[in-house]
Amino acid sequence: MTHPRTSPATPGAEASPGGEGKRDEDAPARAGGPAGVLGQSARQGTTLALTPPAELRVHLTARLSAAARNWLHRALDEATAKPGTHGPISVWELRIAEAGRRCGPEHADAARVLILHAARADEDALTRVYVQGTAAERRAVLHALPHLVPGPEALPLVEDALRTNDTRLLAAAVGPYAARHLDPHQWRHAVLKCLFTGVPVDTVTDLDRRARRDTELARMLGDYAAERTAAGRPVPEDLHRVLTLIDPTATPPARAAERGTRGTDGKES
Repeated sequence: MTHPRTSPATPGAEASPGGEGKRDEDAPARAGGPAGVLGQSARQGTTLALTPPAELRVHLTARLSAAARNWLHRALDEATAKPGTHGPISVWELRIAEAGRRCGPEHADAARVLILHAARADEDALTRVYVQGTAAERRAVLHALPHLVPGPEALPLVEDALRTNDTRLLAAAVGPYAARHLDPHQWRHAVLKCLFTGVPVDTVTDLDRRARRDTELARMLGDYAAERTAAGRPVPEDLHRVLTLIDPTATPPARAAERGTRGTDGKES
């Protein structure tokens, strides 16, 4: 369903500041390249969700042009003055659709998070923006969840993102909201999905804490490593890192597979 606020002729394509051509915010990212606070590294993909909005605003406005900064201030003032939902579409939702054109794709995620926060978007509003938005807008919703939704009510949005193969969307989905609310089964599969798609495990918030002594995750990773080895395919380095977090004494699964073993505890089967 196309929402009236999604006006670009090509979904996800938004003009760059100054009107020089178009850049597609939703173009598939190289593995490990989600947009972040100021747009570059994989780790920054979760920083939007971890940085308090007031601090995020300071960081962002310092890096915007004067025109973009003025637009952002107006957009945030509008969202603050008329939060929530008003009629079929709220002014702040229109601003979310404009953010890439006004602030540039590298800063659009942060601008959208700030607008959502200023509008005090609740679960229903976040769901509407997510369902009817571009992949870039969905990313912003995922980054905004820990700032706006204290409970697990918005987990369906995270679960939807985890079913995609969009690496930037996946990186946004495994942030602090997922760390706080995904059950162990869902969380383990989220870690595996990162390995499947090449999303660096650095993007998984609280990985150290949640992986510690998780023997079921170790079993799943060992099975995956054995399948890759049997097929003559390399085992991702990040898999070894996660196994080390689970158990520092674990045998690297590729070596175990070569000896005809299964599992990660270094014991012969």
